[in-house]
Amino acid sequence: MECVANITYITFEGHAGLQKYKYVYFTIALTAYLLILFFNSFIICLIFKNKTLHEPMYILIAALFLNAIFGTTAFYPKLLIDFLSDKQIISYPACALQAFLIYTYGVSEFTLLSAMAYDRYVSISKPLQYATLVKMSTVKKMLLISWFFPAFEIGIMVILTSRLKLCKFTLKKVYCDNYSIVKLSCGDTALNNYYGLFVLIISVFPALIFIVFSYIKILLICLRNSKDFRRKALQTCLPHLLIFVNFSVNCVFEVVQHRLEINIPETLRIIMIVESFCTPPLLNPIIYGLKLQEISKKIKRLLWPNKALAAIKATTFAY
Repeated sequence: MECVANITYITFEGHAGLQKYKYVYFTIALTAYLLILFFNSFIICLIFKNKTLHEPMYILIAALFLNAIFGTTAFYPKLLIDFLSDKQIISYPACALQAFLIYTYGVSEFTLLSAMAYDRYVSISKPLQYATLVKMSTVKKMLLISWFFPAFEIGIMVILTSRLKLCKFTLKKVYCDNYSIVKLSCGDTALNNYYGLFVLIISVFPALIFIVFSYIKILLICLRNSKDFRRKALQTCLPHLLIFVNFSVNCVFEVVQHRLEINIPETLRIIMIVESFCTPPLLNPIIYGLKLQEISKKIKRLLWPNKALAAIKATTFAY
């Protein structure tokens, strides 16, 4: 046990095969993190600066991107420090905090995606009632639920874990997660396992079921309507669906790899872990920026103001 001033330290072993090219990996990880911060912050600022985008759908998109910044900030700074350090260690309280932040990010992501699925379902199935059913006050409540309840549930999980006495002090990973910390304990972990399963059941599965149900209903509605209606519905739903599938696949890999302890080469394991924290936050703003016309128009006007002005003048003269 490594103990300084009564502080317990945990060692990461996940970097073992990466030290030879640590500066290359550091550069790649830093670039990915900076791009995530830039793209997500850019879309968030774009939404909040343009009053025409102050609608429920865009506010939920901004919340999703803000959550991405929150989650990646819980992961990348420590990873970058460890790439340049001779010893990859973390204090037990800091490890518990990182696990809390990453788990909260993951559960909040599913909750926000289900809120967005509800927004799309109402806009397509009940367009005349949309303004009544999805008001800004409703969006505020959904955002409160999306962040408060995950933080509360995961907070209890981390408190239950912190009461355990550790008898092992090495994680074969590059970041802290609650399940790995529990496995370092030599005490009774039955309560932790039961509560972890409870959180998984009430936090993830209802969101998954609701999103799948919403899109089945949307698909049935689209099949009964015109091609133009289907095109517009697909235009607004496809980004959300792509993000949901991408995030779900990454989460399934992480959970299966944890529980079944599949034997994967260390370098490949690290690459897949970093990819799970890179691909969704990096692709989300690109997907929404390309697929949603309103956001795409705002980006084009911001990047090419002269062309946008010329297009407006041409339209004016045409009339």
